[in-house]
Amino acid sequence: MRVVSNASRRLLKRIMKMNTKSAVAGALLLLLSVGVRAGIPDAEWAQFKAQFAAMNERINALEVENRQLRAARSAVTVEDLEATNAEVAALKSRDDASSWAERIKWKGDFRYRYEDIRQDDRDDRDRNRIRARPALVAKITDTAEVGFGMATGGDDPVSTNETLGGGGSTKDVRLDLAYATWTGLENTALTAGKFANPYYRVQKSQLIWDSDFRPEGLAVQWANDTFFANASYSFIESDSARDNDGIWGAQLGGAFEISDGLTLTASAAYLDFPSKGRRTIYDDDFFGNSTVQKDGETVYEFDYQVASGSLDIALQVFDIPLNVYGEYVKNSAADEFDSGYVAGVKLGEAKKPGSWQLQYQYEDLEADAVLGLFTDSDFAGGGSDGKGSKFAAKYAIDSQWSFAATYFYNKRGVDLGDNADYKRLQIDTLFKY
Repeated sequence: MRVVSNASRRLLKRIMKMNTKSAVAGALLLLLSVGVRAGIPDAEWAQFKAQFAAMNERINALEVENRQLRAARSAVTVEDLEATNAEVAALKSRDDASSWAERIKWKGDFRYRYEDIRQDDRDDRDRNRIRARPALVAKITDTAEVGFGMATGGDDPVSTNETLGGGGSTKDVRLDLAYATWTGLENTALTAGKFANPYYRVQKSQLIWDSDFRPEGLAVQWANDTFFANASYSFIESDSARDNDGIWGAQLGGAFEISDGLTLTASAAYLDFPSKGRRTIYDDDFFGNSTVQKDGETVYEFDYQVASGSLDIALQVFDIPLNVYGEYVKNSAADEFDSGYVAGVKLGEAKKPGSWQLQYQYEDLEADAVLGLFTDSDFAGGGSDGKGSKFAAKYAIDSQWSFAATYFYNKRGVDLGDNADYKRLQIDTLFKY
């Protein structure tokens, strides 16, 4: 009898460990087992049935609780999923916005200048001038960039200065940049529109090109670790109704590390300015170039087929950068006054906060060495047919703000003019962003 009782208890424990359906089936099996019932006393059997009824009630309660938990968990999961999806969408939207913002940048500069000019046979002149050149540059794809920039000043191709005064009158702001650049070929950039000058200029020499000049047309630039090549076609006029014509040129060069701390950069270029027989291009002025009379009009006497070469030797002197440089030009289309050069030295480099530089150069540019319209607008009053010295100093207050002073001591009209003394002092403060 006790053996059977113990067996029933063991069977009951096994049933309680089963899941609901298995427990019920086991219980039914137990109840229907006549042999087991026959071996159990009435009191013990009644106790067993009571235990079974309590167990069944507990199982039913657990099933209800389990269903509620499953329903709650499903609801929470759906709500969490919806919240997560919303957060992911918001993050993606912010990422897209920040990615676009990262591909667009503002850059440019602002310069305030005090200037004093003294020239033979003319009244002394001093003035305050500003130059502002903001530009928006967008990286459309990994290989395409579009730029748009404005600048103060009028329509002068080589000056973006605006003289203050006029009783606080508003000042001119014009299109300075509008271009697209594609870099889909290795080491190569193709540019179309109105863009920054693509040619290398030794120590920012303005013997041929004023630094404010923006070509309009097409340009290609290529460079690797040592060599570089540039070429362009820029319009004088692009409209056939106005005698469309343009300037083309090409340049080759390289930077060579001769030894530790000694680098040599050399370049050679050829430029063709078709101007012979043409009336003035800008402002009814030939800017120092030779002229002749043709059909009762004053026109350029020569084309400007200019070959140029430059050399820059960079080294360190007591850990201070030193550059000795020069550039030479010759116009093969002119009969005389056909060459020019600049030679200079620069000590220091005003880039980091507290850094400085000093520079001296001497320039001699004969009347028909280059097209006078595009050369330095400050040296000897602008144009060709001038010579003399340029002294410059610059101090970097920080990486974006500098202070500079430049003094020109020149002669103008040396070949075709009155060989007048020309002196010009410029004091600048420049902010870049």
